[in-house]
Formats: sequence, C-alpha cells, structure tokens
Amino acid sequence: MTTLLALDTATEACSVALLHDGRVLSQYEVIPRLHAQRLLPMIQSLLAEAGIALSAVDALAFGRGPGAFTGVRIAVGVVQGLAFALERPVLAVSTLATIAQRAHREHGVDQVAVAIDARMDEVYWGCYRAQAGEMQLAGIEAVLPPEQVSLPRDSAGPWFAAGTGWRYAERLAVTPAATDATLLPHAEDLLMLAVHGWQRGEAVDADQAQPIYLRDNVATPKAPR
Repeated sequence: MTTLLALDTATEACSVALLHDGRVLSQYEVIPRLHAQRLLPMIQSLLAEAGIALSAVDALAFGRGPGAFTGVRIAVGVVQGLAFALERPVLAVSTLATIAQRAHREHGVDQVAVAIDARMDEVYWGCYRAQAGEMQLAGIEAVLPPEQVSLPRDSAGPWFAAGTGWRYAERLAVTPAATDATLLPHAEDLLMLAVHGWQRGEAVDADQAQPIYLRDNVATPKAPR
C-alpha cells in the first residue's frame, strides 16, 4: 500500500500527517513563527509513532499556498530537501482546498467558500464543491478586496464559509449559510487531497515543487521614487 507524508505550514497552524498501511496519523499545532523549529521534529515523531523510516515514504505532499509567504517557503524548502534526498516525487496541494476539505470533514458540508486573511486589505479566495469526497475548485483562486469576492456563476444551494478571512464577514460580498472563521489548514485534510492527486498521477519531481502566492509582487522591494 502507498505511504504518503503530508505537511503544511502556510498559516499559523503547523501540521503533518502520514498515510501508512491504510491508517492515518497526524500532528497539529497552532504555533505562529515556530514552524521552522517544530516541523522536522513533528515529522520524526510521526514516523516513530508509525514505526517506519522516512525511506518508507512513497511521496511527499505539501501545502503550496496561498498563505503566509514565509510559511509557504518553509514547506517548499523542507519537502524539496526530503524529496531530493529520498528521490521521491511530490504533490502540491492548495491551502484553500485543504481548508475546504477540513470543513467538509468536520462540518459535513459540500459547498465551501474559503477566505484567508491576505493582509494589505485583501483576502485569498476560493470556492469548492465536494465530488466523491474530494473538495474541488469551482472557478479560480484569487487575491482581492473583500468587497469583490463572489460565488461561482452556477451557484445554487447553501454555502459554508471557512477561514480567517471571514473575520471580515461584514465586508465580504457573500452571505453564507454558516461560518467557521477559526478553520486553519490541517495536514490530515491535505493528505486526503494528495491521495486523490496521487491516484490521478499528479505527482511531480521535487524541483517542480513551487509555491503559489497569487500575489505577483511578493517580497519585491518598491522602486525608488
């Protein structure tokens, strides 16, 4: 059976999850600014709990963003380092989709509008629908002001709101049926999305593990006036 290791550091949460022998193990902590210190020890602890070596892993999945720029870079750096050393492929999974998958798992909802606080008076936005247990993107992922968000054109039925961007609920141009603004990505849900991607043959070489920021001017210094 396939053994997959998933990790996510794109938000305040730091989490890892492992699929081995059909069993899922995970660790999850909300530890802002401590991801770099905690991520590798969490991976080692999870492997020890499963009783396997890192070399038993068939592929590695990571949260590719959007999210905190430093956090996304940590995930990319760690997964590339491990994948190169092991000569294993990687699977990049959307942070927004991971939150939608968590909402599906914890709240039993099939339509989720995800918003993450993107700072600079904007949110990262994506809408997802469940298909055979997998939350799939309906439309596009975008970064935009809260007042400009929208549901898919073919939208029907109730939508569940998830993610820290819903702290701006009074400004978001969408009225959901229910809201959980505390939901952060969990590697357990990232792992489930990665399983679907693995089955579709979406794994790529480690050098193709790239972050997705959605914002073009990331970490670019302002031009002098």
